[in-house]
Amino acid sequence: MADIIRKKDDLGNIIIKVQEDLCHLKENISRITIERSGEVIDIQALETAIQRTENGLRKHAEEYLNTVNNQILTLPSIDENAGRTDQPGKWKPKSEAVCDRWPLVAAAHLSPGEQHKHATNMKIMYDASNPSNRALLNEKYGVQMPRLNRRKEEPAQLQKISRGPTVGNLSVVPAAFRNNPYLVPPVPENEGKKGMASLLERGLVPSAAHISIVPPPVRLRAMPLHSRDEKHATAPTGGISGNLAGVHLYLSSSAEPNSIDPILISTRLAQKGIHAPPPSVVSKKSASKHRRPPIQPNTELVPYNPQPPPVTPSLHGPDYCFTLCDGLIDYRAPDLLAFKQHYCLSWGGILSLLESLTELLKEYAVPVAIVHGQRLAELAMGSELDIPPAPEYLVSVLENYVDVWELMHRPGQRYKGVGGVGMAAVTIQSSWRRHRVRAAYLEYRRQKWAAGAIAISWLLHAQMVRMKKALKGSHQRHLENFRSRAKHLAANWNHIRTSRRTIIHIPSLGYSQPLRFSVNDLDIQQNLQMGRLCDIQDPSVDVIYVCPVKQSVEVQQYYSRLLGLHKVVDSGLLEDAADMQDRFKILTPEAMESFQTHNMCLSTLLKYSPQTIKRIKNLIKGKHAYVVGGVLHKDDLAVADLLNVPILGSEPEVAHLYSTKSGNKRIFASAGVPTPPGEYDIYNLQQMHEVVSQLIIDNLNIRRWLLKMDSEFGGRGTAHFDVSHMKCYSWMLKEYRRYGPEEWRKKWAQEPALLKILEELPEYLSQHGKLVNKKRFPSWKKFLETFLSQGGVVEACPPSESITNLTVDMLIEPNGEMSMVSCGDQIHAGTPLECCGTSVPQSSVDPDILHSTCMRITAACKSRGVMGYLSIDLVTFIHPHTLEQQVWATDLDLCYSDQLSMTQLMLLMTRGRLDCRSSQLEVPAPARDVKQPRRLGEEAATPPTVTSHYAVMSTQLRHTNLARVHYSVFFQMCKAQGVGFDIKERQGTLFILHDSHKRQSLGMITIGEDLQGALMTFARNLSIIHQEISAPNMQGETNFKGIINDIEGILGVTIENQARSAEEGLHEFTKKKKKIV
Repeated sequence: MADIIRKKDDLGNIIIKVQEDLCHLKENISRITIERSGEVIDIQALETAIQRTENGLRKHAEEYLNTVNNQILTLPSIDENAGRTDQPGKWKPKSEAVCDRWPLVAAAHLSPGEQHKHATNMKIMYDASNPSNRALLNEKYGVQMPRLNRRKEEPAQLQKISRGPTVGNLSVVPAAFRNNPYLVPPVPENEGKKGMASLLERGLVPSAAHISIVPPPVRLRAMPLHSRDEKHATAPTGGISGNLAGVHLYLSSSAEPNSIDPILISTRLAQKGIHAPPPSVVSKKSASKHRRPPIQPNTELVPYNPQPPPVTPSLHGPDYCFTLCDGLIDYRAPDLLAFKQHYCLSWGGILSLLESLTELLKEYAVPVAIVHGQRLAELAMGSELDIPPAPEYLVSVLENYVDVWELMHRPGQRYKGVGGVGMAAVTIQSSWRRHRVRAAYLEYRRQKWAAGAIAISWLLHAQMVRMKKALKGSHQRHLENFRSRAKHLAANWNHIRTSRRTIIHIPSLGYSQPLRFSVNDLDIQQNLQMGRLCDIQDPSVDVIYVCPVKQSVEVQQYYSRLLGLHKVVDSGLLEDAADMQDRFKILTPEAMESFQTHNMCLSTLLKYSPQTIKRIKNLIKGKHAYVVGGVLHKDDLAVADLLNVPILGSEPEVAHLYSTKSGNKRIFASAGVPTPPGEYDIYNLQQMHEVVSQLIIDNLNIRRWLLKMDSEFGGRGTAHFDVSHMKCYSWMLKEYRRYGPEEWRKKWAQEPALLKILEELPEYLSQHGKLVNKKRFPSWKKFLETFLSQGGVVEACPPSESITNLTVDMLIEPNGEMSMVSCGDQIHAGTPLECCGTSVPQSSVDPDILHSTCMRITAACKSRGVMGYLSIDLVTFIHPHTLEQQVWATDLDLCYSDQLSMTQLMLLMTRGRLDCRSSQLEVPAPARDVKQPRRLGEEAATPPTVTSHYAVMSTQLRHTNLARVHYSVFFQMCKAQGVGFDIKERQGTLFILHDSHKRQSLGMITIGEDLQGALMTFARNLSIIHQEISAPNMQGETNFKGIINDIEGILGVTIENQARSAEEGLHEFTKKKKKIV
């Protein structure tokens, strides 16, 4: 185009001049029509001729532009520019240039080598900095590119370095002005030229001075405030691209559709921010001759068109950007024509893609979209022919794709474009159908889920019913087998107990599951009866002990050596020690590793230990055997059924029923033995308050009452309260003395006192109730909830300061014989309601009274189908009014007790016999050397063959510091302190080791010739052990101190009783002597 403008081609001027003439002619015709309004003039033919002429001119103008666009324009060289003349030349397109415009068409038929060469040439032509670029363009296209001479770079001149001070001396504020802030320092004229910052820094101008510039650089004026209803109209500021792609020319209604008005076009372009090129000389003259008044803007004739944002690419830039307004393509736009001409070879695919893009823009009512031509061409070349690209790919070819994409994703935007109403209807219908189908599907899913849940529940219920039925049948089968084997054991008991037999000891605590979970270290609590191994003192008995704790080799060796001493005790020689490992076996169920946190009883663990069951079967094969359990559980029957052996014990249901506190009261009532005043089977709060109130009124001499839970053991579920602190207690005593014993038993006399107690008792129990085991029940509320849920009893505490508890072990043999196998006085730690040990044999109750009481209780148990071992707890005291000894039965446990296991160890190590009928432990006298008589005829005194001994035993010794000492070190320490057992004298100290892991508890037994010596030895041993394993700052948790205090109290009572007995004996001797005299 530069060549055309430089040569001043006349063709464009001629076309413009002809257009101006046509416009002038049309104006004259309209003016003639206006002037001659009175005459009829036919000007339709003239208008038709002018329209035909305009169409022809437009056609020739398009052909001329096409020819110009197909020509490769070149810049003139320097030589040609020198000989250039100002005369306009004739334009003639070069046919060879036009033909060589697109040489890429023939490149497809070249060989691979030529194609590579062609691609290399194209890269050189695109790179203007390549040295071969100018020569290759001249060779291929005949284009003479100008030579660019580079300027020689001249070295920069170095400036002379200035030395010394470059700034003169600056003035300083005088001292008088620096010290007085109210004085203004003088500022010379030459100092003011150095700047305000310099004056401020040197202090010539105070930092707090108000500085103003006169005149001010900014003039202030009032800002106009607009009304709220007034809308701000923003004028279009940005124009469109220089390629005029988005400009549409609209003519007035008076002009013809195809007429062109250059002045109107320039005005419209200026309004849109587009500056048209200056008109030619001919157009200026034509416009000056035929100038008309400016046309006012008519909004009805000129519709508003949204304008695209301005872009910077040139008319024939490499991007070929053009604008689409309202999704319409202006095929006459120069930008689009240039783009079409550049990509004429692939225009078909580009056009299809462009039409898809316009359809998309119409559907979403996009007002303005600027198409990036190069991206559009690349997408058209890379897309498949039959499959149109996705909308996101179509939008990516736009320059303003971010705005367009955001507009397309606005809610409801799709319904504003072409087909929006139909699409909205389709969307509504599809949404409704989806909602209806979704609702139906959800209802179907709900019904299906409900049907599945019902089916699964029914299957689970049916399976549970079948399982319960199977378990019930299995339990019934085990129970029938237990009864049949018990009958066989009873029929052959006399033969079995005298023949070779194997006793399987399973010290299981078959309590309920909640109770087992409340017991700390249940496995160790089940292993407190290691003394059962001492049954091997009978030569015809072998023992299989099922241990709930895995024992180390050290512990097994200890028991092996301990049990091998029973022959040494007989002979007194250590050489007679025998290896007893073939007589006893300690087995541990393998299920312990799998159920470490389930707190299962030992019988349940053994049930799920097939290897241990198999080994026991092999050990008892061909021998008489029976099971001696602990607290029987239904799994004991299953184990006995697996081993096919009988159980020396009661049915589990019977044992649990009569082992409860309420069951004890029924047994004692049927036996007719003395019991504390009280009531049992209490299950609600109102019943408890009424029962306690009535018991207090009936027994005003009793000041302490006990509340005991049915299912607890070892004093854990016990609480007590004293009535002496009640407000109405003193008043009741006065009333009792006023009415007398006989009248006080009548209901009318007790009714006022009963009402007062019922009113005061609930709050009094919550404040004055004391718990024995606060770890198990930390608060009275918790205790009361458990008490009412399990049931319990209320009984009186003996009205005496000196109380002694006893434990008696009884055996009901399968043939019905009853015997007392052990008896002892209890030793307590801290509270008289928790037993920690016993002294065997008992020495607090007359043996005949004790034997009679225990035999009646045992007979009552036998009548209810109880068999095996049972333990009876009694309490004795001196009645304060009658001064007679009272014996009350307080508790009953249908199981093998810890006292009985320690008694077996005592009998093994002393080779003695415990005569419970006379409450004596008869131990054979040790063999001693007999000395020769000093005088002739004097015979040596015959030593006694049997001596009486006492033993103090406990399995509940706890000390946390024991875990810090290994058993080997512990025994060395005891040996150094003289703690041991004398085999010849058959007295001393023995230990029972419970476990080899935690090592925080152990059992101990001391044997002596008298009760005082055994008690003192026991207390001394506890003191030594505590001192050896404890430090002043690490005492640990222990019950040693409580046991020592209780033993000291027992010793005090024993010494007092002995002194009283001595006085009574001396008094009787004096009386007899006086009678003789």
